[in-house]
Amino acid sequence: MALLMEPGAEPLTESEQADLAAIAAIKESAAREFKEQGNQFVRMGRKHYGEAVSCYTKAIAQMEPLSSLDAAAAADASVLFANRAHVNLLLGNHRRALDDAEQAIRLSPSSVKAYYRAVKAALALELLPDAASFCRRGLVQDPANEELKKLLSQVEAKLSEQERQRAKVTQAIVAAKDLAAAMEKRGVKLGKAAFQELTGVKKPNLDEQGVLHWPVLLLYPEVMSSDFIEDFPETDTFSPHLDVISSPPLPWDENRAYTRDTIELYYQGGFGKPLSKSEILRYLLEGTVDSKSLPDGLLDGDNEEHDSIKSSTISSSTEGSSKWIKVKEGKTLQEVLQEKDFIIPAIPVFFVVSRKSTFYKDFKAGNWSLP
Repeated sequence: MALLMEPGAEPLTESEQADLAAIAAIKESAAREFKEQGNQFVRMGRKHYGEAVSCYTKAIAQMEPLSSLDAAAAADASVLFANRAHVNLLLGNHRRALDDAEQAIRLSPSSVKAYYRAVKAALALELLPDAASFCRRGLVQDPANEELKKLLSQVEAKLSEQERQRAKVTQAIVAAKDLAAAMEKRGVKLGKAAFQELTGVKKPNLDEQGVLHWPVLLLYPEVMSSDFIEDFPETDTFSPHLDVISSPPLPWDENRAYTRDTIELYYQGGFGKPLSKSEILRYLLEGTVDSKSLPDGLLDGDNEEHDSIKSSTISSSTEGSSKWIKVKEGKTLQEVLQEKDFIIPAIPVFFVVSRKSTFYKDFKAGNWSLP
């Protein structure tokens, strides 16, 4: 009997051939019945999609092994896989839908529906090059197919946008690395951001001549007021900037204590902990590109361990020894930022006090600290 034959064995007798033909007919009939049931479940709506998938799966099982199918049977099997792909798309099972659509294409390379469903699934999975390939292969089979033409236009638009975003990310990474390298070359130390509630997220920039331009925050601790200098080139000294902020008189300075000849500038030395290279890069990229679009491992840092040790060493040597350091107005911003005990809280912050103010003595004596 044909049912007792070894797999792969050829029927030797007419009886065995008849048995196999009967079995094939039964399986073919069962496949058609399961297919029709699946179609009916699809028409009945979303609540029955799971049952439709089950029916198509049972129909496919009747046609296995797929490798032994002739051209006509392969085309029938292709329809089943394309149908199951359709339902999986409706259910949001995009990976399964793509697998089914690809199998449908392998079984029947002329199946336009299979290409269409492969495109839809690939699009949902953001596999844009694959989606474009399926579109073009489908259009080879049916050059006039408007749906595939529309999908190809959508995919190409997405690919163009993806390329623009990739170029934007690359440009941002290059700029951030150049900026980080410029700071490292100067020996300036960047720490955790502070006072962003006053300034927002501000960052330095590097001009074409290689000059760093810093946003600088000036705080008046006596009254907790502030001034903000948007662009302070590192080659500038402090004098001209202090000339600007002291004229006209500050609106809150009723006693005219904060005049050009009485104000002094300080920074908080030994305060904070330097960021590692990867932390600096992360900060410089913040707000410029979506972090999800960055290459894997970019922010891990090859020298993270070394950076961490270095940062710990610096901070431990200065911990508890924070003090106010007077700034010499004739120095450039770069010279001050290069001081070994100056850890920049993302952007340089300086404190303005007046020798004529009663607050001055308390400040100098160390009796005032940041709230």
